[in-house]
Amino acid sequence: MKNKSVFLNGIAAGIPIGLGYFAVSFSLGIVARKAGLSPVQGFIASFFNLASAGEYALFTSIEQLVTYIEVAVITFVVNARYLLMSCALSQRFSPETPFYHRFFVAFGITDEIFGVSIAQKGTLNPFYNYGAMLIAVPLWSLGTSLGIIAGNMLPNLVVDALSVALYGMFIAIIIPPAKKNMTIASAVAVSFALSYAFSVLPYINNLSSGNRTIILTVAISAVLAYLKPIEEEENKKRETES
Repeated sequence: MKNKSVFLNGIAAGIPIGLGYFAVSFSLGIVARKAGLSPVQGFIASFFNLASAGEYALFTSIEQLVTYIEVAVITFVVNARYLLMSCALSQRFSPETPFYHRFFVAFGITDEIFGVSIAQKGTLNPFYNYGAMLIAVPLWSLGTSLGIIAGNMLPNLVVDALSVALYGMFIAIIIPPAKKNMTIASAVAVSFALSYAFSVLPYINNLSSGNRTIILTVAISAVLAYLKPIEEEENKKRETES
């Protein structure tokens, strides 16, 4: 009975998350359509990725015909933060929690699901995550499929206009934290500058866009992690605010 109650609480938390995901993934579907994916392929890609930045990197890499290895590496690098979230969330489970529960919960971790899960008091019941995932994951995947379907029916001019909406979403994601944290603001500015530089510098501009993204993501993240590590007290504060 307790698991059922926790599961229903997870569903309640997953409804607003899923509705937000649907709108975002619809825009991603437009990008996937431009990359030549079918609605079924878009659904599968979204179901197993569950990350806006990761999927954008995936779809644009496919559109640019990069190699399979580049697609795999760039998707892994962009989604690497979920490894840290999984480790953090695993500490909230009871020690007796079976591995298969940890495995399936880790599969469904997104920024928002991690946020509502880490905010739960006491030990975390995996059925809470299952409830949230039951709503959020299908809506995320369905939004991508419908975005592809809409992209196939709409004129190319409209499709190009809708593609811009995704850039607006990314701007909305990076601007608020950049205004509060100078380190983040510096990282954004440096990434913009180096991304442009890599596209025009001799020899480097001969690299595929996938390889350039991989190099910049790893290099900038590593340098900032070394120069400006997040202190333990700040981590605890963030967990409290989540």
